[in-house]
Amino acid sequence: MDRRWIPAALAACLCGFLLFPIRAGAQEEQDKLVRQYREYQENFAAIEKPEDIEEHNFTALTDQSFPVVLESFGEEEVTFLPIMENTWHRLAILILDGDGKLLFKTDQLETNYKWKGRLEQPTKRLASVSFKDLDGDGLKEIVLITECQNDSGAFAGQTYKVGDVLFQRDGSFYRDWRISDKINRFSMNKSARFIEAYVRDGSSTEILYTADTQEELEKNGFQIYEEQHYYRTFEKQGGLWVVPGIMSIAEYNVFMIYLVNDQGYIVWSFQPMKDYDNLYALKGMTCREDLDGDGMKDILVLGRYSYAGPEGELKVDTRCNIYYQRTDGFTEDTEFEKTYQCTEEDTVSGLVPLIREYWGWTKEE
Repeated sequence: MDRRWIPAALAACLCGFLLFPIRAGAQEEQDKLVRQYREYQENFAAIEKPEDIEEHNFTALTDQSFPVVLESFGEEEVTFLPIMENTWHRLAILILDGDGKLLFKTDQLETNYKWKGRLEQPTKRLASVSFKDLDGDGLKEIVLITECQNDSGAFAGQTYKVGDVLFQRDGSFYRDWRISDKINRFSMNKSARFIEAYVRDGSSTEILYTADTQEELEKNGFQIYEEQHYYRTFEKQGGLWVVPGIMSIAEYNVFMIYLVNDQGYIVWSFQPMKDYDNLYALKGMTCREDLDGDGMKDILVLGRYSYAGPEGELKVDTRCNIYYQRTDGFTEDTEFEKTYQCTEEDTVSGLVPLIREYWGWTKEE
């Protein structure tokens, strides 16, 4: 029999049962997870009125609860009420009428899928909510931004945002997972305005991550910082153009740096601003210095980046990014940044000797 005709799912099951029997301990762990997930589902299903929230191990996030007119529910105001499961940190949304009767609820949210295959999620808080008609059908959508924090891995302890949109239709809401995926994959989750610019107007940063050439970038609105645009010969990479610049969407400047060859093709890219909202100011950069003493030119970028604080206030950090040249490309520094906190007074020329000293250079060298 031709195995190509066996459905993939069935083939996977056959392999699992015949070739890789589940160990007793693993089976017990799997059974436990199934029980926990069923218990969570039962608790969520049992919530029919505000009084049920606490009883079923959820907490109402009253600071992000609002009265709002949602057209497909009628002309009267309803209450938008987010709730958080206390054990597994899963977010859910309730829509209640004026008498507290449940009209709609869902936990099918992007923030509940950040840890794949896990019941527990990294959601820490619901950062913002807005209501706007984004698809032109006269019905308000719900725009959500949550803040998450991983408890392990390379980025443990670092806060990041997750954006989502719930589209209104016939007394209900639905998600388009493709839209949610692009919002977060291409860092368009900085604010509700950023998400609105993408969903309503089609303004997108996707080209920053998918372009093959400098020409594609510029045709799609990438603005080059000409004062930092120059040609460098890198020992292992050859001659390349250093192309830093921004794409402006809503009120945000998204900062990227590219290395482009003589034919105009992008061969490397860097994202110094990480999860910051906006490039506040580029203080400088250099691509002519060997910083770690291996005889090859490295890249140093010094910038100021803004973001919204817990109360929505503007905050600005100064940060330096170091990209060390290696045989197969560049690797970003993770060591020096642990020992030195940049300030507004720092300069590129002042940082170079500090970084070299960290790597054991003497002043004479």
